[in-house]
Amino acid sequence: MPSDANAASRGIVALDVPALEDAIALLARLGDAVGYYKVRLELFTVAGPEAAHVLREAKKSVFLDLKLHDIPNTVGRAARAAAGLGIDLLTVHAGGGRAMIQAAVQGAPSARVVAVTALTSLDPRDLPAHIRRDRPLAEWVLDLTEEALAAGAAGVVLSGAEVAAVKARFGADCLCVVPGVRPPGAAHQDQARAVTPAEALAAGADFLVVGRPVTQATDPLAAWRGLWSEIHSQEGRR
Repeated sequence: MPSDANAASRGIVALDVPALEDAIALLARLGDAVGYYKVRLELFTVAGPEAAHVLREAKKSVFLDLKLHDIPNTVGRAARAAAGLGIDLLTVHAGGGRAMIQAAVQGAPSARVVAVTALTSLDPRDLPAHIRRDRPLAEWVLDLTEEALAAGAAGVVLSGAEVAAVKARFGADCLCVVPGVRPPGAAHQDQARAVTPAEALAAGADFLVVGRPVTQATDPLAAWRGLWSEIHSQEGRR
């Protein structure tokens, strides 16, 4: 198990904020403790490319989580525009198919494209109609991962519950980004398949994305540090 300091370097804070001013204030509060941030749909819709510019000026890595899902030509052009912002990670929906994912990879050669498999809000007991319910959700994730990697994606976004299976089949080079991370004992909110940081890292996750447990905390910096120190304390109890 990595130390809490090393674990924190693999953490990404999701900017779950409604305005660019809120993002800037959060950056100031977290300071040097966080080096990687995710810009998601809400903030990008409000602030647009400026959100990425602010992060780059602050010397932060940028995960642009737009979950592109359209015809290959459109996705390729959008990926090219996104890459021009100096981002590090870009999401597309794995369900868009091989040609669409290839278009994103070709459009954004300077960024790593990761394909979103099954949203962490999906409960295996209540799957939408487009997902076959006669087989485990993990098998569907494995199929989507295989398709994404064949299309040139660097890896996938998935629940921590499926990371071990993905690593076992596709190896350590398959980048696994795990959202929906929650501290031990915390409410899962709308994350049906949430995991703790220790669980995700033990399974082999490369990056852990944490949003509301930090962004909605009274003291975001203390919440961030507490999240990773819990890994050390859990290891000590074993």
